[in-house]
This record gives sequence, C-alpha cells and structure tokens, in this order.
Amino acid sequence: MTKKKYKICRRLGAGVFEQCQSPKFMLSQARRAKTQKRRRRRVTDYGLALIEKQKIRVGYGLRERQFRNYVQKALSSHSKVATPAQQLFQILESRLDNVIYRAGYAHTRSLARQLASHGHFTVNGKRTTVPSYQLKKGDVVAIREGSKSRVVFNEIGKRLKAAKAPNWLSVDEKNFTTTVNGVAESSDPFFNFQSVIEFYSK
Repeated sequence: MTKKKYKICRRLGAGVFEQCQSPKFMLSQARRAKTQKRRRRRVTDYGLALIEKQKIRVGYGLRERQFRNYVQKALSSHSKVATPAQQLFQILESRLDNVIYRAGYAHTRSLARQLASHGHFTVNGKRTTVPSYQLKKGDVVAIREGSKSRVVFNEIGKRLKAAKAPNWLSVDEKNFTTTVNGVAESSDPFFNFQSVIEFYSK
C-alpha cells in the first residue's frame, strides 16, 4: 500500500481502500491513537458531511466532477421505490468496474477499473473498455476469451467461488460469467449516502 493511500485511510477510515482493511493497519491505527497526545479540534457539521462525501468518492475511485454528476442524476430521479440516496448507491454499484470487483474478478476496485479499461471484459458478448459503463438487469459480464490466459486470471474459478458476490449478481464460476439480476439493495454501513445527498442539496 502506498503512503498516499495510507494517509487517506487515516483521514477517512479503513473502509476507503481494501488494502487498509487488514490487521496490520488496524494495529498501527490503535498504536497511533495511544501515542497521539494532541487533542483534535471538533469537526463542524459541514466538515463531517465533506468527509462522508470524500469517503464515497475516493472509495469508488471517482473524480469530483464525475461524482457530482452521479449525485445530480440521483437528485433528479423521480423514482417511487428508491430515495435519492438509494439511487446514488445503485448508480455507483451498477458501474462495470464495481461489478467486476463485487463478483470477485479483482480484489480491489482500482484493479477492477484497470482490467475494464484494458478491455479484458465483455458485456453481453461485446468487448467494453469503459469502467463507468452502467449495467442493467439481464446484462452478462464475462472475461474476454483472449484474456483468460492472462496471469491476473489464474485460478479465477476458485476466486469467484470464494468472493461471495451480493445476491443481485449471479456468478457462474465454471464459465467465468456474471449476470446482473437486479439492483443493489443494502449499502456498506461505512458509506453514508444520505449525508452526501443532503450535502449537495444545500
């Protein structure tokens, strides 16, 4: 893990990057808390909301403008079954790179984004190089035939089986395919999507 990511995890929390969710990082954080003598200043409500926004933006690997566009899309949605916060969560989870990560093809979102941009995956049989591609119910994601022999996909069947994909995704460990069954339902409690919606609504 790079020093830059380590600093971000210390500021925003271990849930931002998968590499920070390790016993080693948790131990270092506990030691740091014990040795830290100076008192932290009280964070304002605006500051707290800004931190929550940064958690999601950094966690999903998005640029500020891109993230803001997703928020605006969620706010302008007139869905009767999902709140703007739920809409934002579903939009982010429906990205191709996130589905690649959730299904278990990659152990981090950053790696998933790289694999997608390099064209190692197909959507409904067509090679796709756009990590932000929005998937919908019925779409099938698969490793491109010419990419299956790549080192990064060694023992991919075992990794897919061990990944425990969410129930809105159906993973075929034998054929290395993933089908989108619907929309994401419950978000990671580390991310506060409602706080972000309120932040942009002011």
